[in-house]
Amino acid sequence: MSTLPELDNPFWSSLASVHRDLALRSGDAARYPSAYAPFLAVADVRAAAPSDLEALVAPGESVYLLGVAPKAPAHWTLEPFRPLAQMICEQPITQVEGPEAIELTSAHRADVLALTALVYPHYFRERTMNMGRYFGIYRDGRLAAMIGERLGTDSAREMSAICTHPDFAGLGYARRLTAMLTNDTLRQGRLPFLHVSHENPRANQLYERIGFRLRRDIPFWALRRG
Repeated sequence: MSTLPELDNPFWSSLASVHRDLALRSGDAARYPSAYAPFLAVADVRAAAPSDLEALVAPGESVYLLGVAPKAPAHWTLEPFRPLAQMICEQPITQVEGPEAIELTSAHRADVLALTALVYPHYFRERTMNMGRYFGIYRDGRLAAMIGERLGTDSAREMSAICTHPDFAGLGYARRLTAMLTNDTLRQGRLPFLHVSHENPRANQLYERIGFRLRRDIPFWALRRG
């Protein structure tokens, strides 16, 4: 399975394929509705006229770009962050025993939003769950850990929102969920990938240990309209 070049511009690739029905588009720029994700993309570094960006981003609003960014229009701010580690997994992961994982639905939305607000607060929105399948492990009536699908193309799918409630840390739940969804993605003929901050070395080491490898460091920015 190849390391797909469309992953170099994952927001654009996703909005042009699996999430084309969600895409808000103007010219060579596109974004997710803010209730889904605060992500904007351009086709390439030369694409997107200022008028395209103005049509998609409200005054005072900030959006995030990954892999490819345009030149910031006058009175806008493009802030670079430390690149993220983009990792892929090309072989099945050994699954470990543990509690049952269930598919999360709208009935679990309040629990999902509470957990992500606690440990994954920046990018998860009210309707992020509608971007793909989400799974979780409940313990004692509480959502202890979760994982989901966010970005994707016809050939790849992103593992996202991999998080564990602090009360259940160290029990292997994140590893169990990651192996389950990664292996299912591989069975579908898609390449599993994920993004993780280099400022989270524990997560980086976990993913490397279970079978993910670094594909590339991918640039990451915030774009704010003045």
